Amino acid sequence: MRKHKKLKAYSMLQIMGAILIAGILTALAVPSIMKAVTKAKQGEAKTQLEHIYSLERLYFLEFSKYSGDLEEIDFDQQTLVTEGGGARYKIEIVEAGTTTFTARATAVQDFDGDGVFNVWEINQDRKLTETIKD
Repeated sequence: MRKHKKLKAYSMLQIMGAILIAGILTALAVPSIMKAVTKAKQGEAKTQLEHIYSLERLYFLEFSKYSGDLEEIDFDQQTLVTEGGGARYKIEIVEAGTTTFTARATAVQDFDGDGVFNVWEINQDRKLTETIKD
């Protein structure tokens, strides 16, 4: 006569409990992960606007005025993600004169799905401002 060994295994209740706990932990972690991802993407806007500031300062030193044209200051807008590229922000100079300029970076994607697109601006004083938060 054969002896039947009892196999050690987890019960269905134990497996369901583990899945439930994993789901709760995931639900708690997702918002903070999304904030971190959004913040990382905003770094692109800040970097591009700092570059615009440097180019505008060089232009100002040569011509005693700020430029309203990105090509004139030799800024190359990378292809946007909406056009198959990698840039998440559209860069533009919204105001330029003899003593002031304002450049803007507008997100072309809604990072957190709330319908609001992130916008950053920089001016001649190197004041970097998030004008619309995403």
